Amino acid sequence: MPTITALIPARAGSKRIPGKNVKRFREHPLIGYTIDAALRSEIFEDVIVSTESEEYRSIALEYGASVPFARPSEMAGDRSPDIEWVRHALETLQAKGALTDAFAILRPTNPFRSPETICRAWEQFAQDGKADSLRAVELCAQHPAKMWRIEGSRMSPVMQNPDQQGVPWHSSQYPSLPTVYVQNASLEIAWSRVPLEQGSIAGTAIMPFVSQGFEGFDLNRQGDWIVAEHLVQSGQICLPELKSRREV
Repeated sequence: MPTITALIPARAGSKRIPGKNVKRFREHPLIGYTIDAALRSEIFEDVIVSTESEEYRSIALEYGASVPFARPSEMAGDRSPDIEWVRHALETLQAKGALTDAFAILRPTNPFRSPETICRAWEQFAQDGKADSLRAVELCAQHPAKMWRIEGSRMSPVMQNPDQQGVPWHSSQYPSLPTVYVQNASLEIAWSRVPLEQGSIAGTAIMPFVSQGFEGFDLNRQGDWIVAEHLVQSGQICLPELKSRREV
């Protein structure tokens, strides 16, 4: 079986929700749920948090992750592309002789991703063998056929119906529109050679991982936290019992 490392990105400069990655969700910092799921999946050689923040580093260590290097601050801006910090992580591991065959990106804004989710995705990716990467997706809620570009005093649809004689997609019911998926925060997996050799975290042969239920739920805006709290309080989601090293 190929080897794989978990990479959890946790920069400290979130603007929509300050301190989002370590903001407490129920009893624990948000990042703790991702670290816990990664560790309990038992598929990773290491579970590494990439951060420029000493505070985040301390919290990550409390919940059992490794933080063997600091992310350079120039790779931690709100416009910094993922390829920068991923290559930094992989090249650092390569220099230490600790580079694995593959890596998974597990974003800390998803508290509902389970160890079973991670294992299912890894099994599908490893069995495929020919894909450069795997990315979690779900059916889009807001269809791009009903989205518009504004240019001056006019606008045009983002997706054009190729059948000009039919009903325009922007005026059609959702079930009649082409099936479109949107990526979510569940996970991404790729071979380590892809960023190192192709300069891309995804490559060109990308396989879908269609997430189920709430396992792709992402807490990025204040309204997401309200929905997430309701899901837990109503019993639709059961959170694991986490313990930091301070509690052990």
